[in-house]
Amino acid sequence: MRSELYIDGKWVKPVKGGACEVTNPATEEVIQTIGAATAEDVDLAVKAARRAFDKGGWPKLTGAQRAGYLRAIANGIRARQAEIARLEVLDNGKPFPEADWDIADAAGCFDFYAGLAEQLDNNPEEAIALPDQRFTSKAVREPIGVAGAIIPWNYPLLMAAWKVAPALAAGCTVVLKPAELTSLTALELADVADQAGLPPGVLNIVTGAGSVAGQAIIDHKQVDKLAFTGSGPVGSKIMAAAARDIKRVSLELGGKSPFVVFEDADIDKAVEWIMFGIFWNQGQVCSATSRVLVQDTIYEGLLARLVEETNKIKIGNGLDEGVLLGPLVSKRQHEQVVAAIEEARRAGATVACGGVRPEGFDKGYYLQPTVLTDVPLDSAAWVEEIFGPVVCIRPFKSEAEAVELANDSRFGLAAAVMSKDDIRAERVAAAFRAGIVWINCSQPTFTEAPWGGYKESGIGRELGRWGLDNYLETKQITRFASEDSWGWYIKPEAAE
Repeated sequence: MRSELYIDGKWVKPVKGGACEVTNPATEEVIQTIGAATAEDVDLAVKAARRAFDKGGWPKLTGAQRAGYLRAIANGIRARQAEIARLEVLDNGKPFPEADWDIADAAGCFDFYAGLAEQLDNNPEEAIALPDQRFTSKAVREPIGVAGAIIPWNYPLLMAAWKVAPALAAGCTVVLKPAELTSLTALELADVADQAGLPPGVLNIVTGAGSVAGQAIIDHKQVDKLAFTGSGPVGSKIMAAAARDIKRVSLELGGKSPFVVFEDADIDKAVEWIMFGIFWNQGQVCSATSRVLVQDTIYEGLLARLVEETNKIKIGNGLDEGVLLGPLVSKRQHEQVVAAIEEARRAGATVACGGVRPEGFDKGYYLQPTVLTDVPLDSAAWVEEIFGPVVCIRPFKSEAEAVELANDSRFGLAAAVMSKDDIRAERVAAAFRAGIVWINCSQPTFTEAPWGGYKESGIGRELGRWGLDNYLETKQITRFASEDSWGWYIKPEAAE
């Protein structure tokens, strides 16, 4: 396991020698000590990225040349997929099959953006039709510059790929700050990139506290673009800080996503997707469909089935065979989720199942998957993101009521609807105020499709061609193409 900072193509110790411990959430044991960067380290990383952009030639490479590096990184990840997935389990806690899937997706992300980098060569400019034939004009897209990327702990390598891959494809250079809790796979990404021969300074990775290293990236005047995934309050602070220098910003923030199930839905299929929508990754998913609305005619039957299946979920260490729910990522996260459940009880909610530490797990940040009913609409459990394996479920009578309840949130990241009536499903999908909508499913995520939210769930889109656009500026180039003089001040007669 790598433990040092990766700056300007070299593994270096933090300038001030700082360190932080990485804990395995399944055992509560310290498994590694990594560097804790300070503003001095970030300054070195940003300046390295600046040199690589301004003088190193990275943005001047063709898209095909950059694609070669991206594909080499993708292949490097695949060559070490099982090893990297195991590291993801060790510091994040998720079950190994989930981690393995994530790492494969991360490799695929680099491949996808390699293809888009090549397409930049095919479409380097767009001709613009003008009403004045004496001029020609074109629009070209250019990399923004140095990108500062700050990522969360729930999908450590995948979130890094979502930012690093499109940024490199566009021709930007990057300073990446992974979450303090889950930095191990980001450091492995640096090693993979190094082995792929990525030029020095193009990708720099600094580990440490968000309040120190992350803040230093946000405040650095030579950073042109900030990309952040995380909580709304932190995203708001980043946006305010970026305003000082008018930095480009993309934010993927929290959610409290609804899942509407109509009476014609197959109950078993609905229960499967409800569970996948909230218990995958221990519910530590910004798009988790944590507010489930079920038509009243099938509510009792669906609830009973949901509780029955939820109680069957195998809990344990993510490296153990058959485990479908690992520990929460940290002691603090475990305490916050437990506190949210207790607050819901006090507000009048009923715990239909779960809500406590499972028997036999004295160590590790484990929590039984939890189903809450009778949750008041004005309670924190219904309104706020819990970010754990906790789902709130309530009945509704009409489509209009379901849509109103679904949209009654300051968030708008995702939403889902389940119905055999395709026309109704499409109508409800159109009515949702959310950036991501699923019909008859919840949570499938594809690199090719845009990802991002409405309202307080963020600004901008990641993934697909939209993710590449995050790291490109548009420049107009207009030429006076006439042989005649302009003649506004100096008249042709005067010139003679």
